[in-house]
Amino acid sequence: MKVRLIPGNGYYANAYLAGSVLIDAGVTPVSIEPYRNQIAHIVLTHSHYDHIAYLHHLAEYTGADVYIHSLDASGLTSDRDSLSMQFGAHAPGIQADHLLAEGDTIDRWTILHTPGHTMGSICLYDPETKTLISGDTVFSDGAFGRYDFPGGSRNMLEESLLRLHEMEVEGLYPGHGLPVDSGGSRHINAALQMIRMYG
Repeated sequence: MKVRLIPGNGYYANAYLAGSVLIDAGVTPVSIEPYRNQIAHIVLTHSHYDHIAYLHHLAEYTGADVYIHSLDASGLTSDRDSLSMQFGAHAPGIQADHLLAEGDTIDRWTILHTPGHTMGSICLYDPETKTLISGDTVFSDGAFGRYDFPGGSRNMLEESLLRLHEMEVEGLYPGHGLPVDSGGSRHINAALQMIRMYG
């Protein structure tokens, strides 16, 4: 499935459009205007503010249902769990329409529960194209998300990276930085080696 990058500005996270799914909500409604009518689902990789800043506006603008893992759902209403105060803001203050769990599917995307950055962090995987949308679990420069925020865990993140390392990944689309269209497994392997050496 073709994945379209909608880059975040500054500290705000990338969003991606894949079929009827918008992944993450750190971008403004203006940036998704050309695709407004095709978006039926907004899936959040986790509840940190840089990924959910415009969720309320995007949900209203598109009429899409909102999805998040059950262990991160509190971040949509909690300033502490969303880290929104670090951005001088408040959590969106809305409830998810659907709570996600390991193995759920949305428009060909399989939900992978990959805790470590947060308790409810997820990745989305398309087994047909071997494409991974990774949120802040792993980045395309061989780095990985921080685990020193509330709900983070180094051990869980290493386990999540090991799980992803054992999969076949071509396209890798991270929450920050640039995506790669092929060879994603190499970047995941680099992140796994990095957390084992220096994490």
